[in-house]
Amino acid sequence: MKTFGAVSAEMNVDVPASSAWELYGTLDLTKITVPKYLASVEVVQGDGGEGTITKLTPLTGSAYCEKFTKVDNENLVKETEIVEGGFLDLGFNLYRVRFENVKTGENSCITRTTIEYDVKEESAANISDVNIVPSINIMKDVAAYLATNDGKSID
Repeated sequence: MKTFGAVSAEMNVDVPASSAWELYGTLDLTKITVPKYLASVEVVQGDGGEGTITKLTPLTGSAYCEKFTKVDNENLVKETEIVEGGFLDLGFNLYRVRFENVKTGENSCITRTTIEYDVKEESAANISDVNIVPSINIMKDVAAYLATNDGKSID
């Protein structure tokens, strides 16, 4: 049985890639995810750049910690990996979420999200818990926020 893989989704957004990145590339993204998707986000270490560790408490379930392993302000790519709890407790060796903003025009971009995972063979049944829908919902909410705020980031 395959114990690694990836799922991804993308959507077109009618704002400049740099405007979308002002949310995706910073801790401001948490202002959209809390309280709709998470009960709380605590910055354990860092300032939102590479190496930042956050503790996320979902609305249901147990808290877990993720580390910002890549924050590429030039290519507009952010990657986080769970480093404690969450999918690691379900037998995953790796659970990585990537958000990318790709410029398609002066006032448009594609936002893409990808989940990459690797799970221990004895826990392969837990692959069914990998779900990209929450990331898609976040992308939709960010796009709606940017559309109603003329592409401006959160103050």
